[in-house]
Amino acid sequence: MSTQTPAAGARPLLAADEPRPRFADLVAAEWIKLWSLRSTPWVLALTVLVTIGVNLNAVHSDFVYIDRAARTGTGHRAGAYDPIFHGLNQISADLLMLAAGAVGAISVFGEYATGLVRTTFAAVPDRGAVARAKVLVVTALTTALGAVVATASFFGGNAMLVSRHVGLSITDPGCARCVAAYALIAPVCALVGMATGAVFRFAAASIVAVVTLLFLVPLLFGGDRYELLRRIGNTLPGNAESRLVSNPAAPISWGKYPASVHGSWLALAAWAVASAVVAVVVVRRRDV
Repeated sequence: MSTQTPAAGARPLLAADEPRPRFADLVAAEWIKLWSLRSTPWVLALTVLVTIGVNLNAVHSDFVYIDRAARTGTGHRAGAYDPIFHGLNQISADLLMLAAGAVGAISVFGEYATGLVRTTFAAVPDRGAVARAKVLVVTALTTALGAVVATASFFGGNAMLVSRHVGLSITDPGCARCVAAYALIAPVCALVGMATGAVFRFAAASIVAVVTLLFLVPLLFGGDRYELLRRIGNTLPGNAESRLVSNPAAPISWGKYPASVHGSWLALAAWAVASAVVAVVVVRRRDV
């Protein structure tokens, strides 16, 4: 029986000799993987164009009513026209939430669908580190997405209203909060999408779960008849965002059991943290 010995000067190929990947390397790899998906740039570009377009079109469509009020002499009383309600409207917010949730879900189930996840875990056995890197990349990308949409919509819409003298400044009470909340709903929903993608791993099931959590479940917790249901509804991402993206000067009624501003911020933070934890734990513990 003969044995082979390494050639002189050869280095044994031992796993212990391989350098452990740095977290920055994992972040870079996750960025490349996410951006290399054909759907990612298309979804982001369409989201920016459509959501900003919806907001600016809503403001432009109001010109006829603003001009009519000026001609009839009714003027523009405080709160008579709300640039926040129209310029950061709920339709575009829903589109932003859906797109961000889809990006988050795709970032996870896309790897399972293509089998790339096996290669990833073979190269980096530390699944937790990979999942945390993915969470960081998706959060950063969708935060930038939300910031672009929110700032362009707010400043663009109010620039259009300068000639009508009903616009707002970012320094006006509540405006900075509205823009920030409108932007941050994107990464929150993206993390919700990541959690559903990690749990279900299939495209159809993940997207259906995102739509159900973000848009259908809130329908079960509306109205003022039952206080407990309404309190639960106030903590859902879409409802918390609606409360935060509201002009303090506008005469808005929130019903018998209104959500507080601080409570709405806490609700968004809780959804983000819980979704990130679910995504990381599920990826770590479930088989490929």
